[in-house]
Amino acid sequence: MTEAGVGARSDNTRAAAGAGLLLLLAAACFPGAPPVADLVVAGGVVVDGLGGPPTPGTVAITGAEIVSVGDAAAEGRDTLDATGLVVAPGFIDVHSHTPPFLAMPANRLNEGVVRQGVATVIGGPDGGFAPSVIEQLSEAYASHGTGTNVAFYVGHNGIRREVMGDDQRRAPTVEELDRMRALVREGMEIGALGFSTGLMYEPGMFSETAEVVALAQVAADYGGIYDSHVRNPVHDFVGSDREVVEVAELAGLPGKIGHLKAVGLHNEGAIAEIVALVEEARERGVPIVSDQYPYDGAATASLAGIVVAPPGVDGLDAFRAMGREGRTDEGIAQLKAALGDPAKREQLRVASENGVDGGFAWLKATGYTSMRITSSRDYPELMGAYLSEIAERRGVGGFDAVADMIVGAAHPVNLTLGAIKEHDVRRLMVQPWNMIASDGAFADGSDSPSGHPRSAGTFPRLLGHYVRDEGVLSLEEAVRKITSLPAEFHGLTDRGRLTPGARADVVVFDPATIIDRSDWDHPQRFAEGVVHLVVNGVSVLRDGAMTGEAPGQVVKPTGGRSP
Repeated sequence: MTEAGVGARSDNTRAAAGAGLLLLLAAACFPGAPPVADLVVAGGVVVDGLGGPPTPGTVAITGAEIVSVGDAAAEGRDTLDATGLVVAPGFIDVHSHTPPFLAMPANRLNEGVVRQGVATVIGGPDGGFAPSVIEQLSEAYASHGTGTNVAFYVGHNGIRREVMGDDQRRAPTVEELDRMRALVREGMEIGALGFSTGLMYEPGMFSETAEVVALAQVAADYGGIYDSHVRNPVHDFVGSDREVVEVAELAGLPGKIGHLKAVGLHNEGAIAEIVALVEEARERGVPIVSDQYPYDGAATASLAGIVVAPPGVDGLDAFRAMGREGRTDEGIAQLKAALGDPAKREQLRVASENGVDGGFAWLKATGYTSMRITSSRDYPELMGAYLSEIAERRGVGGFDAVADMIVGAAHPVNLTLGAIKEHDVRRLMVQPWNMIASDGAFADGSDSPSGHPRSAGTFPRLLGHYVRDEGVLSLEEAVRKITSLPAEFHGLTDRGRLTPGARADVVVFDPATIIDRSDWDHPQRFAEGVVHLVVNGVSVLRDGAMTGEAPGQVVKPTGGRSP
């Protein structure tokens, strides 16, 4: 090789080395394309759950974590098309009665809830679950999976039954209270979000406020919250909600008024007093919130279901075996016969209006001025009427009006046990500290007349009826109420938001079509408009169809929780 050739080769070598160095420097200063995600949700409008305005963008997911939001160039091994749709955090239902149903493999996917866009349900409200129940349910989910995440409250009523047995109509002894405190501690240590009570129901109705405070203090030691079905929401509406504030303040923890509502004709407008009560508490540093279902009626029953048969009335065994919403021909025949006997009718009236030995009864808890007819084939003219109004029109007492309708009806007469005026529903809905929750049970999508429409329709009703059709809330505020607000209050700080590092619970819905299809006559019908739902990075609903995947987890508060 000539000298000139050798020189040229050296120059080329030096040039190549220089180019390589420049590439290394460029790579260091200007990183290359991001790694490919497992899943991207592309083409939609992102509502982040934190109250921010809707913004076009892509959500990228790797594993069970959101890795980027808003990066239009994000690529994924799989893509969910969200063109023309809203992308939001998976919704959180803070008052759900579905967890016991999910312990049965056939119900594990929780389809009625998934089709509402709900990724996480919180079970054990109303004081329902002792720690042993939480553990049993958790073991069942670990065995067969669930379509949604599940979190828990540890509950007063469950604990009280376990410690005090059948002897409930008194205060606990010092030893019993210590055992109850130990069970609250056990519940918090296995991951409960807080302590719940059902003070309207047995056995919680026999407790004093001091007992509740003592138990709530244990939850406070673990950074938990207090959730309450209040003591007497119809006949002492304001006083019962004030007790929640008192418990939270004395125990030193945040408090939530569960499924808050102004039930009954006599409480119309009183929601304004509760708004003032909560605002005053928050101003002095007591973190009080509420949850609400977006319906103008509470729990449902058939008219026969509000009649209580005391032990002394014979001939009613088949009737006693019926549930609140159930109906058997034999049971109804027995009830009609008893109501036709003046002496037995009076015994049934006393028990129904006062409870057996002072125990729970729906007419005692809510009363004739709170119960409204929702459907009746035999008395269509009474649709929407309160029992008190019907009795007044007929010139008879409340129970006689009920008894006469039962005797004269060939088909069930259905009612809501706690009617609410629509303007009171809306006044509470707009409060910034108020969440939306279902108080719903398992829905199967059928045309069964049993149940409450909230079980299948709560969240689409909020977004379809109250946001799109009525304009009561903005889209971003409604989403905040069912995502980041409940997540932050309950200590689930890695959920309820579309931000990098958050858990990948993501819902995609059509804002133009989302709506509830369940109503008072068909409360089980599934909602429409949710297109995709991702839970922990796995699609459980895709293009409107269930995938059969069950990636739900038992979720616990994020961060340490030692007393």
